Amino acid sequence: MTVTYNRVALIGLGLIASSMAHAMRAGGFSGEIVGHAKSAETRDIAFEIGFCDQVFATAAEAVQGADLVVLAVPVGAMSSVAAEIGPHLKSGATVTDVGSVKQAVIAAVAPHIPADVNFIPGHPMAGTEYSGPRAGFATLYRNRWWLLTPNAETDLAALASLRSFLEGLGAKVDTMDAAHHDLVLAVVSHTPHLIAYTMVGVADHLAQVSNSEVIQYSATGFRDFTRIAASDPTMWRDVFLTNREAVLDVLGRFTEELFALQRAIRMGDGPLLHEYFTRTREIRRGIIEAGQDTSAPDFGRVAAAQKPAGE
Repeated sequence: MTVTYNRVALIGLGLIASSMAHAMRAGGFSGEIVGHAKSAETRDIAFEIGFCDQVFATAAEAVQGADLVVLAVPVGAMSSVAAEIGPHLKSGATVTDVGSVKQAVIAAVAPHIPADVNFIPGHPMAGTEYSGPRAGFATLYRNRWWLLTPNAETDLAALASLRSFLEGLGAKVDTMDAAHHDLVLAVVSHTPHLIAYTMVGVADHLAQVSNSEVIQYSATGFRDFTRIAASDPTMWRDVFLTNREAVLDVLGRFTEELFALQRAIRMGDGPLLHEYFTRTREIRRGIIEAGQDTSAPDFGRVAAAQKPAGE
């Protein structure tokens, strides 16, 4: 791994940050990795696992002397963390984040970043339903997209260094406008999560179906919903509150499609349903062809590359 930074500070030590650290080590990163987490238990676990060389009790201590600072905290905590670290950032350093929403993060973080520090918002399109410092593993970012949302004032050399670093983690890197990012994510991630939470909630409220039946007879579709619905509730609460406009837009479009399908089912319109399902099936094929999933059956699929560390 090309050493573009000598000292990397990870603020927040959950799945994303711990996977970054494991990927750095696996790629031969020879610099120093330091970290901070709000919870003393998390700090102790991170130090025990050893993916950080040093773990600090405050974010301000962790960022001192760091060439790269990664904000891996919930979107709702970005503003307070940025305010804390701002005065302690090294001149010429780069600050990035891993938030699933970009416009809200920029509004929360940018005012606290000194003029001589580069702020380049980012978002790794990778994750699992697990969280915490033990959940990380080195291959999480392999062949997954990491989106960056620079602006017209972004230093091109700093952007190139960050891109090279992320590619060293195994990621494919692309850039886009922050507003466009939030709309895209509302389609491919945020609204699907909301639908999954809703479907699992519906099953929970169906009094005529016992919980044991829902669990025992879960078919592939419902199991996938429960996997998604097991994601970190704090993170997803913040995502929906901070990307509400895009999510509500996509949710409105989803509702219109759902009504159309509801009518087709009620009217017995088989040709419409067949045409609709044929068209949507092509999306799945496109995802496989793009290398973002495999066509292998996923019932009980076990992928060693996706097994959380320590399990």
